[in-house]
Amino acid sequence: MTKNLCTVRDFFRYAVTAFAKAELHFGHGATNEIDEAAFVVLEALSLPIDDINPWLDARLTEDERQTVLTLIDARVKTRKPAAYLLNRAYIQGVPFYVDERTIVPRSFIGEIIAGDPAFLPQAGDVASVLDLCTGSGCLAVLAAFAFPNAAIAAADISDTALAVAGRNVADHGLSDRIELFHGDLFAPLAGKKFDLIISNPPYVDADAVAAFPPEHRAEPLLAHAGGADGLDLVRKILAGARDHLNEGGGLLCEVGRGRDLLEADFPDLPFFWIDTEESEGEVFWLARDDIA
Repeated sequence: MTKNLCTVRDFFRYAVTAFAKAELHFGHGATNEIDEAAFVVLEALSLPIDDINPWLDARLTEDERQTVLTLIDARVKTRKPAAYLLNRAYIQGVPFYVDERTIVPRSFIGEIIAGDPAFLPQAGDVASVLDLCTGSGCLAVLAAFAFPNAAIAAADISDTALAVAGRNVADHGLSDRIELFHGDLFAPLAGKKFDLIISNPPYVDADAVAAFPPEHRAEPLLAHAGGADGLDLVRKILAGARDHLNEGGGLLCEVGRGRDLLEADFPDLPFFWIDTEESEGEVFWLARDDIA
């Protein structure tokens, strides 16, 4: 096979065809077989992943051909997310290490905080941030970049996920600014208050979890399962957030498709819903004083 495939273009085309024929499921950084194929080929060759076009006619060495072909075949046969096969994922262009101990990093919150929206406290005024359900630590790292004066706390119930988070914190040289906490939601943070809480908690409902494709079943169930309607942890976060926020602070939380259910449960809360490039009304903002 490698004798018939010579250039980046050849392997890219082969991957697109293989992924389409296998009817793979996407959603771990790529939304279709074309973007997934580009990511696999470029990342495997240690090339910038933002544009495949400059490299299309580059010829691969024999070792490179075998490496790329092995990854393409593994994506089809194992149905694991490509990020696990390559131990790499990106949010807002920032690279993160990832493996099966944590969910593949992806969150609309990264785009939101990078955009410095008016409803958030001024970046220079934020002295403390909590990333609740941090997983791989990706949002904690992005928060450290977005709020350069802030000390960051990152908490998760999974000690194995925190091991991955620790690696990402160290890789980005942020060990002096990001502290990791092991425990259930606010439990390890007794007495601590923050100017900003961000959270991308598990929010998938039980029926959706039961229907997961293999790619999602490869991820830790704990990182997805949000109870019968998906909002068990979100309700707990709302119940505890005010006690852990400073005056002028607020909560930025991702809930997926749970907007209608949440508004029905909390009709008196003035949720401010934020749209992003790829989502509509899946992240809310609540100021501290608006949280009952």
